Amino acid sequence: MVKEDRDEAAPEPRARALRPVQRSRLYEQLVERLLALVDELDLQPGQRLPPERELASSLGVSRASVRQALVVLEVQGLVEVRQGEGAVLLENRSTSTVLSAAKAHTRRLQEVIEAREALEVKLAALAAQRRTEDDLVAIDKALERMEADVERGDRGLEGDERFHRAVTAAARSALLADLMTEISSAIKESRIESLSQPDRPRQSLASHRRIAEAIRAGDAAGAAEAMGEHIRLVSDVAILRDGD
Repeated sequence: MVKEDRDEAAPEPRARALRPVQRSRLYEQLVERLLALVDELDLQPGQRLPPERELASSLGVSRASVRQALVVLEVQGLVEVRQGEGAVLLENRSTSTVLSAAKAHTRRLQEVIEAREALEVKLAALAAQRRTEDDLVAIDKALERMEADVERGDRGLEGDERFHRAVTAAARSALLADLMTEISSAIKESRIESLSQPDRPRQSLASHRRIAEAIRAGDAAGAAEAMGEHIRLVSDVAILRDGD
C-alpha cells in the first residue's frame, strides 16, 4: 500500500514543472531593449533617444508600442517626452530596477484609479455646492491652460493638474484635500499614462468642461456624474490592456 501511494504521488512534481511559462508583457520587452540601447549608445542625461519612428522600425513594432514603453520610462523619471524633441534621457538605472518598478506601478495603477473615483466624485459634488467666483476663475484658467497646450500638440499635463487642484480647492474639505495630497505622486503617474493615449488630451479636456459646467451651475449630482465619467475615461490606459 505504501508503494502504491508513492507511485500515485510521483506525477505531482512533474505536473508543477510543466506549468505554462509566463510570458513578459510587450512593454517590458521593449523597456529592456530601450535601456540596452541607451547603454549601447552611451547616452548621457540631457541627450535624446532616437525618434519613435526609427525605434519602431528597428524593433519591428508599432510606434504606439514604442510610445507605451517610453511612457513607462517617463513615469519613473528616466526620460522626459518633450513636444517637438522626443524622449530626452534624465537618468539611467539598471534594467532589473526599472522593470521591478514598472511592474509595481502597473499593479497599483488600478487601485489609484479606484481611489481617484472615490475621492474626486465627492469633491466635484462638494465643489458645485461650495464654489465661489474665485474658484470658478481658477477652474477656467486651468481649462484655458490645458486647451492652449493641447492646441499646440502637447498633452496638457500642467492644465490637467491645475484643473483637478482647483476643483479640490473649491470643495473646501480639508480632509479630502489631504487624502488627495497623499496620493498626488501616484495620480501624477496615472495622469502621464492617460494623457499619453491617442487623442486622450482632447477627450479629457472635453470632459473637464462638462465637470466645470456642472460646478458653475451648482449641480452637485451632475458634477459627480461628470467626474465619474471622466475617471472612467482616463482609466482606459494601454498598460492595463496589454495582457500577459
